[in-house]
Amino acid sequence: MRLYVNIDHVATIREARRTDEPDPVRAAVLVELAGADGITVHLREDRRHIQDRDVRLLAETCRTVLNLEVAAEEEVVSVATEISPFQVTLVPERREEVTTEGGLDLASPQVRERVARAVERLRDAGIRVSLFIDPSSEVVEASVELGVEAVEFHTGEYANAQTPEERERELERLRAASVLAVESGLAAHAGHGLTYENVAPVAAIPQLEELNIGHAIISRSVLVGMDRAVREMRQAMDRGRREPHR
Repeated sequence: MRLYVNIDHVATIREARRTDEPDPVRAAVLVELAGADGITVHLREDRRHIQDRDVRLLAETCRTVLNLEVAAEEEVVSVATEISPFQVTLVPERREEVTTEGGLDLASPQVRERVARAVERLRDAGIRVSLFIDPSSEVVEASVELGVEAVEFHTGEYANAQTPEERERELERLRAASVLAVESGLAAHAGHGLTYENVAPVAAIPQLEELNIGHAIISRSVLVGMDRAVREMRQAMDRGRREPHR
């Protein structure tokens, strides 16, 4: 299972003082040296953390791969096509939200139309496209129809579950959606709200081939350093793959 580390919150710390440190590009180097398989960043329309310069430098310097998250909006899609990262993940975005609150609402004709236009532009540019979606069969089927290569399942409901019953119900949704995605020819990824304590059951889902994790790793790196923070998350994922979780 691949681990992509989202380094947005390195930039969050930098932007709190409007200075030049800590530098997310330097953080990406440490993440890769610690054994991560890829770097994820979200270029938000309001540029609250990651900036255009960060993305351009990351595209030039990443030794692994760059997964660029953007909304299905003209301005940021144009940046993505110009930079041409390995993968673009289209995500929903609201300016007032603290963090992404759910998957793309592909049941909405307006959203689906915007996403379809963005997918077409990105694929014409030769970029692999993934959609950030909720784990439901309807949205997986809609993603297949849009012609993308991959989907990333929103694990926020699982991460926020308050009881063992709720957690198991959300895990079952993730399992079923992952099976359907793979059977439909899509690569299955997952992320959002995953921590050292809750990642193992998600990592145990055999159809999932990639996890995107940011806040937990960056938070821990403040205390123990980036190398240890990344390696400990990798170990937690590996334990999930090896051991059954119920």
